[in-house]
Amino acid sequence: MDVDMELDTDLMAKFSSLGTTDRDVLIGEFQKLAGNNLNPTACAFFLDMNNWNLQAAIGSYYDIENSAPQTKLPRMTLIKDVTIGEGESITPDTEFTKTWRVKNNGEEPWPPGISLRFTSGHQLGPHDHIFLENLEPQQTLDISIRMKSPSKCGLYQGQWRMCTTTGFFFGETIWVILDVRTDGMLGLTQQMSSLATGQPF
Repeated sequence: MDVDMELDTDLMAKFSSLGTTDRDVLIGEFQKLAGNNLNPTACAFFLDMNNWNLQAAIGSYYDIENSAPQTKLPRMTLIKDVTIGEGESITPDTEFTKTWRVKNNGEEPWPPGISLRFTSGHQLGPHDHIFLENLEPQQTLDISIRMKSPSKCGLYQGQWRMCTTTGFFFGETIWVILDVRTDGMLGLTQQMSSLATGQPF
């Protein structure tokens, strides 16, 4: 498919209005134009390959996409948030564990190297990704990540997505929404649960 045919008038107008050389801005715009299927590292690769020219980078991306063998992305659906104490507020500077139950709702096993990656918002801790085991079709998996609440009270949110080793996102967006308050109970709830079960939280 001819890339020039794909870039309609509206898209070209967007290109012409982008007179920025800020690399973070260019990466963000590339992600929007590519449909948020690429992570920032993959976006930076295409931009760097084209001397940070956004229009040329998008052209290269679609050239490769259209010439590459069409392979199915893995599938994932979020079943539920199974965090102990989910919905409770938390005190500032408190460690906690966030847990989600997900399912491979596709027809193919997940390929090696699948990870859950932070994509936007507040990261809430040092970890921006976690590598996952390969799931067979219709299998479920509980994913747990250690996080830490910010030092200031307020409402915080972050988004996480499944990612392949080649940088393509798939499945539903996983949200973290955290209410940080001085009278929060989430940390205590998880500590009490840990004592009751004998499992580290």
